Amino acid sequence: MIVKIRDAVKNFGEGNVLDHVSIDIEEGDKIAMLGPNGAGKTTLVRAILGYYRLNEGTIEVGGMDPIKDRTKILKKISFIPQLPPPIKISIKDLINYICVTSGVDEKIIIKEAEDMELDIQANMNKPFFKLSGGMKQKLLIAIALARKSELYIFDEPTANLDPKGRENFYHLLKGLDPKSSVIYITHRLEDLEGLINRMIYLDIGKVTDDKKI
Repeated sequence: MIVKIRDAVKNFGEGNVLDHVSIDIEEGDKIAMLGPNGAGKTTLVRAILGYYRLNEGTIEVGGMDPIKDRTKILKKISFIPQLPPPIKISIKDLINYICVTSGVDEKIIIKEAEDMELDIQANMNKPFFKLSGGMKQKLLIAIALARKSELYIFDEPTANLDPKGRENFYHLLKGLDPKSSVIYITHRLEDLEGLINRMIYLDIGKVTDDKKI
C-alpha cells in the first residue's frame, strides 16, 4: 500500500477542513480527486506530504509517518503545486539542485522539458520566478516526470498551460510506469479520460464518493 489514511482530521480554527477522511491508495492507482473549492483536497495532499500535522487520525506513506520521516517520503513523491513557488535561483541552478538531491540525470529533465515544448536552453540563466506562469509549470512538470517516483501528486497541473501545453502534458502521462500511483486534483475530469482508474470526490472535508472507473 502506498498511502494509508485513517480518520484524518485537520482544522484551522473553527470547523474541520478534513473531517475523518479514510483512504487507501494502492500501487498503480490513478486517481482523479474532485470536489468544489474548499472541499479539503489540497489540505489532504499537503498532509500526505508532511506540510500539515493532523489534529486527529493517521497518515502513512510507504509505512512511514509524513512528519517524522518527511525527508525519506519526499524522495518517493513528485509533487506539482497549483501555484508555482517563488524560487529565486536560475533554472540551471534549480536543475542542478534537483539532480544532486534526487539523483536525476540532467539530460532527462531537459528532454522532458523539450517534450513540453519549453525552450529550456535559451532560458538556463533566467531566475525561475521571472518565467511566465506557463513556463514555470512546464519546468515543474518536466522535473516531476524526470524523477520517476512511486507517487505523483498533481494539483491542478494544467491551470497555467495553453491547450497545446495541456495536450503535451497528458501525452507524457501515458508514459508513466503502470506501477506508479498518481493523484490528480482537478476540475476537468474529461481531460483525464483513459488516464485514471479511480475517482474520489470530497465535499466539506468528507469523502462522499470513492469508486473504480
